[in-house]
Amino acid sequence: MTDKSAPTLVEKPFTARRAPGPWRLHRIVDGRALRVKLTSAAEQHAGDATAMRASALDHLHAAMFRGRMIAQERLQQGADGLDTARLLASVMDEVLHALYDFVTTHVFRARNPTEGERLSVIATGGYGRGVLAPSSDIDLLFLRPYKASPHAESVIEYMLYILWDMGLKVGHAFRTPDECVKLSKDDVTIKTSILDSRFLFGDEDLAKEMITQFTKENIVGQDAQFIADKLEERDNRHTRQGDQRFVVEPNIKEGKGGLRDLQTLYWLVKHIRHGAGGKEHTLEDVMQAGGLTEHEVAAFIRAARFMWTVRCHLHYITGRSEERLSFDLQPEIAARLGYRDRGDQLGVERFMKRYFVAAKDVGSLTRILAAKLESANKVSAERWRKIIPWRSKSLADEGFDFDGGRIAITDEKLFKKNPADLLRLFIIADREGTDIHPDAMTTASRSVKVITNEIREDDEARALFLSTILDTQSPGRVLRWMNETEVLGRFLPEFGGIVAQTQFNMYHHFTVDEHTILAVEGIARLERGEFEGVPRSEELFGLIENRRALYLAMLLHDTGKGHGDQQVEGMKTSRAAAERLGLDEAETELISWLVGNHLEMSETAQKRDIADPRTIAQFAQLVGSLERLRLLYLLTAADINAVGPGVWNAWKGQLLSELYHATAAALRGDRSDEASVSNQLADRAEKRRIELMDRLGNIPKVLVEMEDAYWTGFESSEHEWHAAVVGEGVATRMREDGAGVSLFVTGADRIGLFADLVGAISSLGADIASAQVFTSTGGDVIDVFILQDRDGKAYAAGEERRLKLLRERVQTALAGEAPTPELKTKLNRRAAAFLVQPSVQIRNDLSTEYTVIDIAGRDRSALLYDIARALAEENLSISSAHIGSYGERVFNAFYVKTDTGEQVDLDARKESLRDRLLAALGRDEPDGPKTPAHKLKRASAADSF
Repeated sequence: MTDKSAPTLVEKPFTARRAPGPWRLHRIVDGRALRVKLTSAAEQHAGDATAMRASALDHLHAAMFRGRMIAQERLQQGADGLDTARLLASVMDEVLHALYDFVTTHVFRARNPTEGERLSVIATGGYGRGVLAPSSDIDLLFLRPYKASPHAESVIEYMLYILWDMGLKVGHAFRTPDECVKLSKDDVTIKTSILDSRFLFGDEDLAKEMITQFTKENIVGQDAQFIADKLEERDNRHTRQGDQRFVVEPNIKEGKGGLRDLQTLYWLVKHIRHGAGGKEHTLEDVMQAGGLTEHEVAAFIRAARFMWTVRCHLHYITGRSEERLSFDLQPEIAARLGYRDRGDQLGVERFMKRYFVAAKDVGSLTRILAAKLESANKVSAERWRKIIPWRSKSLADEGFDFDGGRIAITDEKLFKKNPADLLRLFIIADREGTDIHPDAMTTASRSVKVITNEIREDDEARALFLSTILDTQSPGRVLRWMNETEVLGRFLPEFGGIVAQTQFNMYHHFTVDEHTILAVEGIARLERGEFEGVPRSEELFGLIENRRALYLAMLLHDTGKGHGDQQVEGMKTSRAAAERLGLDEAETELISWLVGNHLEMSETAQKRDIADPRTIAQFAQLVGSLERLRLLYLLTAADINAVGPGVWNAWKGQLLSELYHATAAALRGDRSDEASVSNQLADRAEKRRIELMDRLGNIPKVLVEMEDAYWTGFESSEHEWHAAVVGEGVATRMREDGAGVSLFVTGADRIGLFADLVGAISSLGADIASAQVFTSTGGDVIDVFILQDRDGKAYAAGEERRLKLLRERVQTALAGEAPTPELKTKLNRRAAAFLVQPSVQIRNDLSTEYTVIDIAGRDRSALLYDIARALAEENLSISSAHIGSYGERVFNAFYVKTDTGEQVDLDARKESLRDRLLAALGRDEPDGPKTPAHKLKRASAADSF
């Protein structure tokens, strides 16, 4: 496509040769006019090299800036990123060529160049492919015939300093053809760069000489080694990036399914075509010549155009070479690409779903091309033997066999003849402990339309589908295969609705479908006893009566997302799925109940005082039976663990375990009324008190007088540590699970103490991950905090000096001598991208003795202090605090009493207390989400580049 609005290029006033090529699609810099300006500058400042250089620099910079601004405007008006990248490369071609002609004509002119003064300038890397992102490096190869000449070195040095003064990042090399060939033999990165090379200007014969030699010695007959090297390079890159395609803040260039994976496919095909004498250079031409079908080529180009569009917007918005699609950038790019809110789904979530669909397509294309290369003997079977077990035997399963150690199909029409074999494919692969041949995966993907309502209700197909989850060795891997081929979403439409779906928050690390598969894997680990933090889970599995309901509830637990209240809508979707699978009413009801209540146990454990009899009584009444409790406990643990790295920890496991055992005790013998629960909790507290006394012989008085909630709130090892350090008043130690530093504080209680402690802690930059507050009958408190740094790691880990300062600062606060800290709220750019609605709920019905205040708002460093100070100013004593951070949001629950030891009079004080707390929540709260787009303004050339 030619840009008809651009000036027509006419013959240049200088004679340096340049390469024609189909990548010159957009010519928006008038090369002739630019050369005239540079010639005029040379004549005007003849004899004054400094002035001549400054004038030339201004003209070159202005031309480049104009071209970049036009490219940016066209992108914002709807041009796709691939065309934008090509336009930017074309702009750079014109500017570089004009610079080269200026230098070799007016600065270091060689009127009769010798053989040693020959010089060829070649674009390499992405720029060599004719694409250039707005803030990417420019890679240049300066080619000389043999040893370096003073003339060539002077030309290169002058050019580079001009380019650096223009604000460009230039990667450059100065080599001979022999050096290029030698270095590329030992370094696949250099080889790839030269494979991408494109002659720009200078001595074209020299460039051709290098390419000819390079092709003969390093390309022909070396396809298999190059492919193996590039695939290994890709695997290593994926490992560095976390080997996850569906992370919610993906790296669009280096991440799995990103642009680099697309480029890898391009390089593989380009190497093969180049060695066979192919002259294709553009993305489209190379891939069309690579043996892919028209549909596959179209999918490749579609993914490339989308990824390039996102990348160009990323660079323009941030003004730098930013490749990570972070939360603060996602809304702006979504808006630029026209994604608007629709129903309950945000526009940014629709945009990210489109991104993950593209990333999934890249994975499918990689699999397809790998199969084609292997069938063409471009990839040796040895590579696959290192990855998967080798099988030489035949399969007894009709229609299936081994091919290269992987499960293959013997008939391309197998799935059309018997759609149930689509499910059998995955079961066989799991049974044999091997991978599925890419051809079989591709055929499965293309055959999913055979899965109709009739097939979904077929008894054989139903049984096979349930077997993929319940009877396989690795249900997570099986589900990923099924999801990749779209068989899972096709057979289970409710799951299909969450494929590639994102949740625009900082709490969830993966797409909804990937989170769900990870959660099912978690259930399998619990069943095998491999789940840390849930002891004897294998035994617990032996007690449950309906294992199938647990697995299906886990698979369906998030299918209500995006449709309103996820638990309410999830009950509907899970019921529909269970009925279609032919389950009876009792099992269907159980699955629906588990999905509809899958958040209740985690919320009760983390947001409520589980030592309060009413909490246990109400939760026991909700659950109703030991079977439901066991199922919900296992489901909850797996669900939390699957949210993301570091979300599950021993502290959360302990809370869930305490809630489970307390509720189980209440449900046994139908003793779930408050009085019975209260007696049970008191008995457990007394038992632990006696156990500690038996181990230590004697325990401090303050511990003896502690309320029952203290004794049921910690493991025995914690009680022993508290007994050892209680005389110090303040103590710290690293938690065994590494989740943070435990800070122990004990002393006389008073109004405002908790706020003073929080202020002292926060003033040193520590984040409070949890706070447990306990009161003794003698008026003393024990407060236990878990402290982390801003990155969620243990605060001051291994830094005794900082921990000592923390203890001293807290000791001062405990004595009431600490000055009021001035804590500044610091919102990072990612967190500021979210609109968080603050809320306050004040209730007297959740506890018999305390008023429970639920507070939700934006998580920030000074929030807990502001809330604690507000409660102190209302003369309220905090009996327990439950702190939960969920990405950019925080949920705090406080159990409080008045200074007279009573619940708050809600009729008299509810509104004033609520207003005070909302004011604390709203301090320093931005009016709306902040993204880099809010700071964009039309800048001058000097400001932008």
